[in-house]
Amino acid sequence: MEFKNNLIELRHEKDLTQKQLAEKTGLSLSIIRKWETGDREPSGKALIILSKFFEVTTDYLLGLEDKARRAL
Repeated sequence: MEFKNNLIELRHEKDLTQKQLAEKTGLSLSIIRKWETGDREPSGKALIILSKFFEVTTDYLLGLEDKARRAL
């Protein structure tokens, strides 16, 4: 799976809108929209923020792992 699909899936699992995710993580709404449409890829810093928020590994977010594993 691609990053954008994993992000959308995780956001839906927490029943969050893009705006709510932006507010809870401190990330901009516009960048979250761009990630979910595949127009942009996240920075390393953004991956860490999302990984901690969703409690998954950065590898899962990037689509390098098939299963979401709890982050350490």
